[in-house]
Amino acid sequence: MKSIFSIASLSLLFIACGSSQKSKTTTNTTTDPSVYAKTITQEELKTALYQYASDEFEGRETGAEGQKKAVQFLKEHYIQYGIPAAKSDGNYFQDVPLQLQSKPEVKLTVNDKNLTSLEDFVSINPMETSTLNANEIVNLGYGIEDDKFSNYKNVDIKDKVVFFINGEPKNDDGTYVISGTKEDSKWSNFRQEFALKRDIAMKKGAKAVLYYNPKVFAMAALRYGTSSGRMSLVSKDKKMFYFLVNTETVKALFNKDITSFDKSFTNETQPATIALDYTNKSKALSSENVAAIIKGSEKPNEYVVISAHLDHEGIKDGEVYNGADDDGSGTVAVLEIAQAFAKAKKEGHGPKRSIVFLNVTGEEKGLLGSRHYTDNDPIFPLENTVANLNIDMIGRTDPKRKTGDRNYIYLIGSDKLSTDLHNISEDVNTKYTNIELDYTFNDDNDPNRFYYRSDHYNFAKNNIPVIFYFNGTHDDYHRPSDTPDKIEYDLLENRARLVFYTAWEVANRDARLVVDKAE
Repeated sequence: MKSIFSIASLSLLFIACGSSQKSKTTTNTTTDPSVYAKTITQEELKTALYQYASDEFEGRETGAEGQKKAVQFLKEHYIQYGIPAAKSDGNYFQDVPLQLQSKPEVKLTVNDKNLTSLEDFVSINPMETSTLNANEIVNLGYGIEDDKFSNYKNVDIKDKVVFFINGEPKNDDGTYVISGTKEDSKWSNFRQEFALKRDIAMKKGAKAVLYYNPKVFAMAALRYGTSSGRMSLVSKDKKMFYFLVNTETVKALFNKDITSFDKSFTNETQPATIALDYTNKSKALSSENVAAIIKGSEKPNEYVVISAHLDHEGIKDGEVYNGADDDGSGTVAVLEIAQAFAKAKKEGHGPKRSIVFLNVTGEEKGLLGSRHYTDNDPIFPLENTVANLNIDMIGRTDPKRKTGDRNYIYLIGSDKLSTDLHNISEDVNTKYTNIELDYTFNDDNDPNRFYYRSDHYNFAKNNIPVIFYFNGTHDDYHRPSDTPDKIEYDLLENRARLVFYTAWEVANRDARLVVDKAE
């Protein structure tokens, strides 16, 4: 699972045996899925994980040799199970173009004042080497566009330089304008507003964004000013520059301090001479998602995606970070679930809807593989994607958990978009697995912000119902001591079965999940 310290939130066709003949038409509503769930065993999970999280895979660092071994491991298992590649060309690998970031060379002048990179501004997204000149700036206040409040009324920002700040407006009584309560909205959420405001400006054609957020400026300068293995997706649209700026830059822009103007006004355009000379120093890096599919028998163009991230931290200071729990446990669970569905299909009980098994890269670098799938290159249309069941760390127990027994799982996101999905999850657990479903981290005010820290989020932001299955962190989280001997394989088996049962029900019910809570 992606560390909370990341600012990225500031991404051979084999046919199943017997498929050359017409499938049997057994109705899945009368098929007992436990026959296939029982094929998910702790013995097979253990065998797979001891290999996947061994030193041979070198910590599965994104783009490194160990990650290449990992994707081959996954491909070979899907072939062994007779599960075809998801891509129409028969390739199990979806290329994820990345950049290994280095500090760019940037010269920025505002109203004849020469500004200094990392002291006055920080370049967030690597762009193509380019120049920019402008003679005005659009002050968008909070940079919000919402039904209840908008900074975009009566303004065209196409090819303009725009400025906005963090946060959102409040009423005189201290309540927030958008929520109507003292609870803030996504427009103030640290892990959401950064991308939300940027993406609106990008969609509207802004040439550059200058974003004032003093709470994160120093941290961003430290992170983006060093070469520390940071990665980013290669964007299809490299036309918009995006900078964090400090108070001195605001003064140079507006000839006054940030506190001396009303930040909640709709917008204001004013003269400003801005000159930019930008040289990109990033290097190209290749990585891959792995995707396989079992086609649905009745609704093949509706898709249930079961995901886990295949990468981990690699080798640091000569020590291998094996990532047995994070996310070796989720990865081998996906393989066992895939094998169970493949057996069902072989015996004529394949799912009504298609099941996509998606192993994504670059999660530890900022959810990059899943973001590439949803934002840049979805193999299957997002509008036809019924749900995402994402598995990230399900092999251990949380030592800080004080209530309940060890047979639990944290569920995150199940009720945030679809009541149907939440109810299905509860029902199948009661019927089959009897795990304590713990919703502690599902709270909207969870300070850990786990909802935003794994690959399901890139589906959820597209209004696709999700469940994130998670055992919580532990002392070995993101440490070389996260090894397969510490996995509790009976728990891993039961939790993987829960995901299988949930996917079975979602894929085989007559009606598609209703998305009744989308924003």
